[in-house]
Amino acid sequence: MNFKDKEITTLGGGCFWCLEAAFAELKGVERVESGYSGGPSPNPTYRQVCAGTTGHAEVVQVTFDPQGILFKEILEVLFAIHDPTSLNSQGADVGSQYRSAVFYHMPEQKTIADQVIKEINAAEIWDAPIVTEVAPFKAFYLAEDYHQEYYKNNPEQMYCQRVIAPKVAKFRKQFMAKLKK
Repeated sequence: MNFKDKEITTLGGGCFWCLEAAFAELKGVERVESGYSGGPSPNPTYRQVCAGTTGHAEVVQVTFDPQGILFKEILEVLFAIHDPTSLNSQGADVGSQYRSAVFYHMPEQKTIADQVIKEINAAEIWDAPIVTEVAPFKAFYLAEDYHQEYYKNNPEQMYCQRVIAPKVAKFRKQFMAKLKK
């Protein structure tokens, strides 16, 4: 796979398993990896991140072809598949490790993220203002192997059935035209 003409973004929105399951199905997305970003601790483990002591958030790093999908479209998906108005939590997952975040890789991504947030707030899509952190990307630490493609590899697991599957179904319905065949 040639990543020469690709862009990368790093996004948080609660559990990385949910984000990965949705973004992997989007046209123009080449790769989605679950991991950790946003904190000062080097090489964190899942246990450390879950404990909330690293400053990192569970994130996905998305490699995409900007000729196939725009960064703005990726953000529109992000803001539809999680609650960006919930500070440091998503459902039963509570703590800064589950925060909503856009870690931008270039100044243009920051500009677009700020504009999308402004547009969504103005449209009053949510009942409260968006609290998504928009910060420069510093480092990405790949999560342990068993976290990669978790939903795809564990569809019978209870969390996958009760939490991820409904989110993926809603995502597929809302973004049907943007799905890979």
